Order: sequence, then structure tokens, then C-alpha cells
Amino acid sequence: MASKPKMVTAVFRDRANAQAAYDMLRARGYLDNEINVLMSDRTRSTYFATTEEEKEKHKAGTRATEGMGVGGAIGTAVGATLAAVAAIGTTVILPVFGGLVVAGPLAAALAGGGAGALTGGLVGALVGWGIPESNAKAYEEALREGGVALGVVPRDREEARKIEDEFKNLQGENICYC
Repeated sequence: MASKPKMVTAVFRDRANAQAAYDMLRARGYLDNEINVLMSDRTRSTYFATTEEEKEKHKAGTRATEGMGVGGAIGTAVGATLAAVAAIGTTVILPVFGGLVVAGPLAAALAGGGAGALTGGLVGALVGWGIPESNAKAYEEALREGGVALGVVPRDREEARKIEDEFKNLQGENICYC
């Protein structure tokens, strides 16, 4: 049986750093369908709203809008990138804690029949994808609290080191190459 390729993964606690990490991966030449994105449906609709209806839910003066303002320097066009990925393409919404949005190769794996892996919960699914249990538990907690987890299979070990360094610079947590 072939082993799974190793991914560099991290979780980001705020919209600005999650977006910057995603944009960094795109700038390094990774395509949307190569970047794994995990976030709660609530996080997606709060911080990465893509429709006017979703944006209307978070009018000026709400705590959600204050959180979105943190990443305001990113710019509207760039800030929409992660939202678009979470809204289109191969995206799966799983019933874990009110809806978990999964985009990228992991979503394709789930859509292809791997959804049964979630019977053991999110931690079990993440461990099944090669993420160490301690990281998987930390990711689950961060996702519950509004974080965004990102992962990508790097081209080689040197590329993995560069991505790890960038994730660290962007306050990524529980970074692993696994």
C-alpha cells in the first residue's frame, strides 16, 4: 500500500493570518485544488462571507465585523480568495460541530467515499489523513473557536521548510510536516 504524501499543516486563529497564509501558498505556485482548507461553517459565514446576504448578517457595529476589520489591510480582492475557495469547487460541509467546511484534496477524498472516516469524529479523520493526534486535537479545538486550518503537500523537503517558516511568521499554530 502506498503511503500518503506528507503535508505541511497549521491552524490560524485570525482571518488576516489565515488569508495571508493562503495567499502565500498561491504565490508559491500552489493551486486552489492543492490547498486544504478547514473551517467551521460559522467561521466561513462570519469572516469569509461571499454573498451580500451573508455579509448583511454581520452589519457594522457587531463583534463579527470588528473581527473582520483586523484583516482589512489585506484588501477586498485578495481577501475574497479564501472565501471563494470555501464556497466553490470541491467543498464538503460535514455535520461536525454545526458544519465543518473542507476544501481541497481532503474534500475530494471525502466526496470520493472517505466520509465514513468521520464516524470516529474530526480528530479520527485528521489522524487518518496523517496528522498526529496531538495536532489533530489542537486543530479541532481551534476550529471550534473560529480558527482556520490550512495544509498543502509540498514539492520537496526544502519547500516544506520554507512553508513552515512562513506559517510561523504568520502566527500559525501546531505546525507540522506530517
